[in-house]
Amino acid sequence: MSFKRSIAAGLMVFLAICGAMPSARAEPFKIVGFGDSLTAGYGLGPDQGFTDRLQAALRAKGHDVSVANAGVSGDTTSGGLARLDWSVPDGTQLVILELGANDMLRGVSPDITRKNLDEMLSKLKQRKIAVLLAGMRAAPNLGP
Repeated sequence: MSFKRSIAAGLMVFLAICGAMPSARAEPFKIVGFGDSLTAGYGLGPDQGFTDRLQAALRAKGHDVSVANAGVSGDTTSGGLARLDWSVPDGTQLVILELGANDMLRGVSPDITRKNLDEMLSKLKQRKIAVLLAGMRAAPNLGP
């Protein structure tokens, strides 16, 4: 199953469990895609980025959702940690956290990346915001 389909399938299960059906909510279920160029949609046309496509797919399945794009091309986990509080507005119910690829490409220690991700997860947990952590495989030529 492709990465995008895996994320969409996981979100649909999550939304079904949470009861975020169109008739059950007065306002849309608020999701924020928080990441790097993969989230931002670098190089893609209007309405072709991950958050736009995810929102369209979930709405086509009958879910009343709003998916905001808080992706910044080139961002690292350090940058994400620094902007997390103001990039994820109050009222957000789910964050798709997708950071770490640029850390790998820049040779940032995995310990630093892990620490930054842990801090972001803690901050979101304190705010009672659910998180879907999107992972990736590191390039094998960079070592363990």
